Amino acid sequence: MNTKILKTLDFSAIIHKCANHAATSLGKARLEELLPSGDFEVVKQRLKATDEAVNVNRLKGSAPFGGIRDIHQSVHRARIGGTLNPAELFDVANTIFGGRRLKRFLEQVQEEYLTPLLVALAEGIGELKSTEDRIKLCIDDNAQVMDSASPELARIRQELRSSETRARDRLEQMVRTPSIQKMLQENLVTIRNDRYVIPVKQEYRSHFGGMIHDQSASGATLFMEPEAVVQLNNRVRELKLKETAEIEKILQILTALVAEVADELLGSLDVLAELDFIFAKAGLAHEMKATLPILNDRGFIKIKRGRHPLITADKVVPLDIELGNRYTTIIVTGPNTGGKTVSLKTIGLLSLMAMSGLFVPAEEGSQLCVFDAIYADIGDEQSIEQNLSTFSSHMTNIIRILRDMTPKSLVLLDELGAGTDPAEGSALAISLLEYIHRMGCRIVATTHYSELKAYAFDRQGIINASMEFDIQTLSPTYRLLVGVPGRSNAFAIAERLGLAKSIIDHARGQVGEEDQRVESMIATLEENRLITEAEKQTAEQQRREVAEIRDKLAAQQQRFEEQRDKMFEKAEREAQDAVAKARREADEIITELRRMQREAASGVKDHHLSDAKRKLDQAVPELRSKKAAARSAAKKPDKLGAGDEVMVVHLRQKGQIVEVVNDQEATVQLGIMKMKVQLADLELVKSASSGGSGSPKQHQLAASLKRTRDENVRMELDLRGSNLEDAIIEVDRFLDESYLANFGNVYIIHGKGTGVLRTGISEFLRKHKHVKSYRIGNYNEGGTGVTVAELK
Repeated sequence: MNTKILKTLDFSAIIHKCANHAATSLGKARLEELLPSGDFEVVKQRLKATDEAVNVNRLKGSAPFGGIRDIHQSVHRARIGGTLNPAELFDVANTIFGGRRLKRFLEQVQEEYLTPLLVALAEGIGELKSTEDRIKLCIDDNAQVMDSASPELARIRQELRSSETRARDRLEQMVRTPSIQKMLQENLVTIRNDRYVIPVKQEYRSHFGGMIHDQSASGATLFMEPEAVVQLNNRVRELKLKETAEIEKILQILTALVAEVADELLGSLDVLAELDFIFAKAGLAHEMKATLPILNDRGFIKIKRGRHPLITADKVVPLDIELGNRYTTIIVTGPNTGGKTVSLKTIGLLSLMAMSGLFVPAEEGSQLCVFDAIYADIGDEQSIEQNLSTFSSHMTNIIRILRDMTPKSLVLLDELGAGTDPAEGSALAISLLEYIHRMGCRIVATTHYSELKAYAFDRQGIINASMEFDIQTLSPTYRLLVGVPGRSNAFAIAERLGLAKSIIDHARGQVGEEDQRVESMIATLEENRLITEAEKQTAEQQRREVAEIRDKLAAQQQRFEEQRDKMFEKAEREAQDAVAKARREADEIITELRRMQREAASGVKDHHLSDAKRKLDQAVPELRSKKAAARSAAKKPDKLGAGDEVMVVHLRQKGQIVEVVNDQEATVQLGIMKMKVQLADLELVKSASSGGSGSPKQHQLAASLKRTRDENVRMELDLRGSNLEDAIIEVDRFLDESYLANFGNVYIIHGKGTGVLRTGISEFLRKHKHVKSYRIGNYNEGGTGVTVAELK
């Protein structure tokens, strides 16, 4: 890529904005090396990586780059045998930790959102935890070597602290002595040249002996080391030298560890730089509210509301342009300061950004091409010193472009043919455009020459465009209008500014008839465009209104469906709760009846039966599903009579009709009790006319209870294959039902097996209240695989 185009289109300013989002100096350095690529696959990979980083930021927030430093120099010095200082070693450890943390972060994101490129990059980050731990065991958070770095260092520092304390205590004892205090400038102990001293007045220097290490600016105060502490200070000095030597030894050991993993560290740094570089691009995309462009390599550009990234959001005018499909050349005409140059730079800069793997400030669905090169001749580059005119400067640049361009290039030309005679300049501009157009390049050119409007009007693959100008306000709107050539608007502007109409009419007379027809045609096109845009805006507004109504209806339907589902769920829960409550109450009533049966050997009292009947009536759940109601209605016979055997649906229990009370109720005998039941809740099981008894057996006290609708109480229970806990529950229920059915003996089949089930059941039967005795089955009853229980 020609570096001149990067300067012309201010690409470096984009890099600077992007660098502000880099978390490390590694990423900033990588951004400074960023150049657009003309390789389609490379650009696709760059944009995919940026897209993954954008999604990571959106879903999980900023990636953690804390603690990562550029340790290239430290690693290289360690490799060649240099010794790293504690701060450098501390940065190495923090960088290892930061890289590992970033790697874990990306691996966790991968579990929720696929980021194959980022995770593949992160695989190149070395773990190196042992190296990090060894450094952090020796270097603290203030980049100081800790006592724990080695036993020898710990011993030296302990002795050093003791020696310093003795020297300081000795001097403090001296400064507290009244006879000595008058000889001191201040009653304090200080340090000079790593030795403890006291501030002595000049006239008392001979009193103390020892050595003078420093003096005040006036010379009135001498910082003396009294002879009494010389030996103590010597010992402190000696220990400090030993401490320094031991620290140097520790640093050499740690540096050697870094040197051992130098290659892996350098590889990790490259990966970290690349990841920071990618996430910086994602940060720039967020700042600019940029989107992922659709790439192609067939020379097609379609920018939807593209914004120049270096113009503030409150001033930038979005650009809509399509190039490379029906037409490959756009010729933009219009007055100065209308925004032609900005439009050129926007097209070029957005293309450079996409080719660099950056999102572009445009709407979703914008398409950009990967060109092999972008060339531009923009701006006035005349040089007085080199005696180059504007025309010469432009032509020098254009000649260079013609020499280097290919059919896969994008060419941007500003003020083509300007700076010379209009007739010659327009002819030369047409010739240049024709040559570049035949080459197959994509071209966007701006000009003032009206001759180029006519040239573009009847050339296939070339189209006119202009910058919109508001005649009412005499100001440009900076909107690019493709398909409409620009007008000079000179006469209209002059008239609005107050120039005499006679002068304007005379000027119009000087304009050739052909030029007047062109201006008239452009004016008609402009008028039609305004009408079409107004109709388009109306249609767009109606479309938005229809879309809003559709969205509201869809939201209302969704809310309705959610409310319906919630109501169904609530009704189901209420029905389940009602049924569960009825079952509990029915079980309590049955338990109470069993108790009354045991206590009243001669029978149950009438008032007890009345109470039980009332409780069962109250236990009937109020909620019944439509399906059950329909089933009951479908099975209801035309007529029920006394003696008929029926099923009470809501109790799932059989009984006999004693009498039909009226058209809606009947009295039903249910075991030992009678109760009134709705006829709609009865299903005929057996009619009395088919041979059944006409009246219930009043002396029968056992309730005909069932666990399922069609299961009758039997005299045997098969438990083979059950575990002991489940078997005990089933045996207890079976004994209760058998006892109410007045069975004498019952058979419990448990199989032979290991004997665990047989032993557990026997133990349970031994304590059960309904069991009189039990035994192992006889040979013809099943032997040891069966236990026979005799009920009370």
